[in-house]
Amino acid sequence: MNISKKIISILFVVSSVLSAQVLVTVNGTKITKSDVDSILMNATQGRLNQLPPEKQMNFQKEVLQQLVAKVLIYDDAKKTGILKSKEFKSEYKKIQDRVKKEVAIQIWQKAQFDTVKVSDAKLKKYYDKNRGEFKEGASVHARHILVQNLSEAELILKELKPLKATALQKKFIALAKEKSVGPSGVNGGDLGTFAKGKMVPEFDKEVFSMSVGTVSKPVKTQFGFHLIYLEEKNKAKNLAFKEVKIFIEKRLKVEKFKVTMKEKMESLEKKAIIK
Repeated sequence: MNISKKIISILFVVSSVLSAQVLVTVNGTKITKSDVDSILMNATQGRLNQLPPEKQMNFQKEVLQQLVAKVLIYDDAKKTGILKSKEFKSEYKKIQDRVKKEVAIQIWQKAQFDTVKVSDAKLKKYYDKNRGEFKEGASVHARHILVQNLSEAELILKELKPLKATALQKKFIALAKEKSVGPSGVNGGDLGTFAKGKMVPEFDKEVFSMSVGTVSKPVKTQFGFHLIYLEEKNKAKNLAFKEVKIFIEKRLKVEKFKVTMKEKMESLEKKAIIK
């Protein structure tokens, strides 16, 4: 089995296991799901779970291939003596010096930031003045079963139609694990909670028109045919102060920190010898 096919099969099998799970071992070096997820979360700015399941799978495949390639290249570099070369040692020393400086600056800045305080009274005043800023759009929690053809979707729907309430939910989860070809199948088709506009248009339109505890008709998208089960529907709402207090505190601390840093830098410049 070539590496690309092996990676695809690995991702299907382990998409629901713990992040410490080893996905593949390359020449003795272990690559874990945590390694892949860390890169993906940074690349998507923490919004990986808001992407369509199929796009998540494609990104996971690409990142795992990149990590495998890095291990192979590094191993070959060691074998061919790159790590003992003058060029490597020179470049490595430059990076060490640069990293040392950057880490020291980051820790210094964090220490300065941690000294900044904003009173609860100021936080509440900001909230009261900017209430319109703190709104949460409508969202849903849904599951889906993805199949490749309409006839298969209709057969599954026929099996679900006689059921209601908990029996329907349990059967849907079981069928998702058994029949869904999407990566969420192993999780019973669970897509988590997502806001309007996060899924492809056909899926999005259907799921936000459904009632909680019901199953949709087959929905055709570029990925195949979906049957959707709606777990929960959340209306748009204004967020309470306690829900956004931490966010407001961070914002006001950053604003205050900028002023504090300007004053600090002016003080340091006065004491420094700058020619």
